[in-house]
Amino acid sequence: MFKTTTIAGAAALALGTLGATAQAADYKGPDLKGETITVTCPWTGAEEGFFKKVVANFEKATGATVKHSCSQSSEQQIVIDIKAGSPSNISVFPQPGLAANMAAIGGLVPLGDKARDWVKTNYAAGSSWADLGTYKGKDGKSNFYGLFFNVNVKSLVWYIPENFKEKGYKVPKSMEELQDLTKKIAADGGKPWCIGLGSDAATGWPATDWVEDMMLRTQSPQVYDDWTSNKMKFNDKRVVEAIEAYGWFARNDAYVDGGAKAVATVSFKDSPKGMFGSPPKCYMHRQASFIPAFFPEGKAADADFFYFPAYKSKNLGNPVLGGGTIMTITKDSKGARAFMEYLQHPQAHEIWMAEDGFLTPHKGTDLAKYKTKAQRKQGEILLNATTFRFDGSDLMPGAVGAGSFWKGMVDYSGGKSAQAVADDIQKSWDALK
Repeated sequence: MFKTTTIAGAAALALGTLGATAQAADYKGPDLKGETITVTCPWTGAEEGFFKKVVANFEKATGATVKHSCSQSSEQQIVIDIKAGSPSNISVFPQPGLAANMAAIGGLVPLGDKARDWVKTNYAAGSSWADLGTYKGKDGKSNFYGLFFNVNVKSLVWYIPENFKEKGYKVPKSMEELQDLTKKIAADGGKPWCIGLGSDAATGWPATDWVEDMMLRTQSPQVYDDWTSNKMKFNDKRVVEAIEAYGWFARNDAYVDGGAKAVATVSFKDSPKGMFGSPPKCYMHRQASFIPAFFPEGKAADADFFYFPAYKSKNLGNPVLGGGTIMTITKDSKGARAFMEYLQHPQAHEIWMAEDGFLTPHKGTDLAKYKTKAQRKQGEILLNATTFRFDGSDLMPGAVGAGSFWKGMVDYSGGKSAQAVADDIQKSWDALK
């Protein structure tokens, strides 16, 4: 579908060698006067405004014109345009699953091995990001297609430092220490955790995040990948063990505010509020970076977070669960290649780092450029990651990841055995074939 040979060959070399100059204070791109680059993207509202600032810097440096079309329905539009043979130069996907689907029908342009090597070298947990951007094309061969730009972190535990200080509790550095802290808080007469799975039609999803984090902390990244693709069955004993690792926290009445039976019914929005009581109803809440939006009004500044730690005994490094947007070329051009090169430059990241809602694994960026202390701390977690993986339920078929997996976690939290739940979820996956 696309003419990639000449442009792709030359530009892939440029993509692969940019890292040598990426430390420059300012991006200085090629002369692209007269070039127009089109972009389809998911950002709206304030985020679209931040992306415009990133684009404006590229336009100023190169003389190119960038026309972007951002909307909440961008995913559907990208698919329609690719299938119609009229895509934008750059298409931004909110997660790798759809990008992989489009690569499989010849809708994405390979960026080349040198670009892949650049990501492996210049992104923290670089091999993870390189793998997440590698898919099979229409010819069945694997190629590197995408650069991740703007990611988020889910592996966080929220707490109130003042509550910890009052009791003499210390932030745990390993899963073993987190379990010891959980036992200590319970022994002191407190409730260690706030956990709530309620989310209307989506009830159950917070527990899937717990299980995904536990999979990354008990098994290798390859096992995680095999699980999310069903190469390894959902009812494999390793998955059952990860579910039970979540249950160690959630199914103990002494460990959860309201008791274990409350977990499945309490709204995820309301569950962290117990941390802010006096005395606190609970001391910790595992949730992604967005949760402060649901803290009691005026109380967000009282809270802090720490990395949901790995098992020291497992020796699996520092895995991080999260998500992010992936930039791909869907219509090749000199300008499109130059824009992808620009996204490798620290300045492209630092412009948005200075605003809200942006994190990057780019090791060449200046952490001081983050707007808030919280962003900077999450940025540090990303840079310390040895493995990064996307939310597993988002990578599974919708009927499983946003269906039987959600329901199964509610059933498990309510008392059903992990093996029975895993068997049910695998049956639902088998029914799709």
